[in-house]
Amino acid sequence: MTEDVMVRIAEALERLAPPPLAAPDFTRADAFLWQERPEAVLPVRDVNRIDIALLVGITRARDTLLENTLQFARGLPANNALLWGARGMGKSSLVKAVHAEVLRQGHELKLVEVPREDLASIGRLLDHLRAAPGHRFVLYCDDLSFSHDDQHYKSLKAVLDGGIAGRPDNVVFYATSNRRHLMPRDMIENERSSAINPSEAVEEKVSLSDRFGLWLGFHACGQDEYLAMIDGYCAAYGLQVAPEVLRAEAIEWQATRGGRSGRVAWQFFTDLAGRHGVTLNAP
Repeated sequence: MTEDVMVRIAEALERLAPPPLAAPDFTRADAFLWQERPEAVLPVRDVNRIDIALLVGITRARDTLLENTLQFARGLPANNALLWGARGMGKSSLVKAVHAEVLRQGHELKLVEVPREDLASIGRLLDHLRAAPGHRFVLYCDDLSFSHDDQHYKSLKAVLDGGIAGRPDNVVFYATSNRRHLMPRDMIENERSSAINPSEAVEEKVSLSDRFGLWLGFHACGQDEYLAMIDGYCAAYGLQVAPEVLRAEAIEWQATRGGRSGRVAWQFFTDLAGRHGVTLNAP
């Protein structure tokens, strides 16, 4: 076997089993993205988020999550949080906005996003966070849900329960989901009706949501809230439109979309701003 062949084999083996990730430098940014392959903690310096003051119609959830996060940033006890409910009502926007508000108030806090498909490797990420006691971390997973044969929920228990090692004191976990129990209702009913022991068939997965200390529900908004969101965007960006024209166009826009939500309000405002020559930099 030639030396060239041996080198190529060694390189192939390194790709299959890369060396362990060196201790990440968490001073590089305030937000990071966990990546399983190749394993890395990537700094995100320009986070896609809006100001917390622009989140209308979710006051209770906003105040509750902010207070929980401030407690954690101050080194006090805090709960894992599940933000569940209607699509487009600001669940993920709230997590990012709360993180920015905590930073604005002068607290050091790192936001680490974990893609759902990389949950299987979250144990290794926890090891890195546990080894960085000088920092506090909010782990964040967007659009979390599980299918019938999905085993990722077992990895998530390492964050919520921590096993015998316990969850690191410097870590709290926030997740968003359209489903209160992280599984489709019809799947829960199907498993219960077809299982030998119906009460145990879905208990392990359904009980996962019980491990979140905070359940924050997000419900579809009414027309008044929808219009208030748009008014707030107009005020923040200095866009002036006759109230009757703005109302008529906003209602027509939501009618064509077949529903109202914070996302629909922002999409309408994006179109409105573009038509009026207003750029959407940070307000």
